[in-house]
Amino acid sequence: MAAKQLTNKRTFWRQMNRYKSLWLMALPGIIYLLLNNYLPMFGTMIAFKNINYAKGIWNSDWVGLKNFEYLFNTSDAFVITRNTILYNAAFIVITLVCSVTLAILLNEVRKQLAKKFYQSALLLPYFLSAVIVAYLVYSLLSSEYGFLNKVVLPMFGLDPISWYNEPKYWPWILIIVNTWKGVGYSCVIYIAAIVGIDSEYYEAAVIDGASKWQQVRHITIPLLMPVITTLVLLSIGRIFYADFGLFYQVPLDSGMLLPVTNVIDTYVYRGLLQLGDLGMSSAAGLYQSLVGFILVLVSNAVVRKFNRDQALF
Repeated sequence: MAAKQLTNKRTFWRQMNRYKSLWLMALPGIIYLLLNNYLPMFGTMIAFKNINYAKGIWNSDWVGLKNFEYLFNTSDAFVITRNTILYNAAFIVITLVCSVTLAILLNEVRKQLAKKFYQSALLLPYFLSAVIVAYLVYSLLSSEYGFLNKVVLPMFGLDPISWYNEPKYWPWILIIVNTWKGVGYSCVIYIAAIVGIDSEYYEAAVIDGASKWQQVRHITIPLLMPVITTLVLLSIGRIFYADFGLFYQVPLDSGMLLPVTNVIDTYVYRGLLQLGDLGMSSAAGLYQSLVGFILVLVSNAVVRKFNRDQALF
């Protein structure tokens, strides 16, 4: 056993010495990963402490799971969990369908200038801040000056709608805004994957008389599946996280809309503003991370069961 361990140790250092140039190139990234992703994990202990600023983090009292009770012992726990999961599930499905469809359509555009313009137009909303998006939405939905109330609804003989006081419209509004803002980013990734597909597959399909739809169905989509699976798994890992700007800024923090716009992130933010409780917000962040981690493991196991090659690990 000792001889085997010694052999493994020598093999390890031999491999390190052999690829020392690659390790040296990777060193800045490894240091960044440790400092940015692992060092802050020290702060997870705040979720189990009653933070006293005079005592500091180390000397503050341990409170066990009491900070987690804030999330689960209120009447809002079911609403914010339901909203967070259902919105993110809808975002994942709709963004996936729209971005893959747009990527396939853009790949068929032959004029490069037009293709670049369409790609840029789709990607632009992704870089807009939530505040700007909120004002754009307000310019459409404002009761007094909104484009819909002043131009569109009167054209069809409909009465103006007080959008910021009507919760029933907001699930659709938030889904549309999220799709408009995020579909361009995913679309660019899928376009890059489509461009990487060997053109010989399509040339052979044309010789066999395959139509465009048949090429998409039997070549493009199957070869896109590894990328689709990876992005969906990563999205599932963040299904307990919500876009704070989308759910807080875009509805203008309207109290009338809270039943359909309140998610875990906005709930914790409001709680932090009112109570100033760092332990509670840390508990919520840890809860979201753990659930996301478990969901990624479960989803990856399901994918691995059906197709080992498309699993992340």
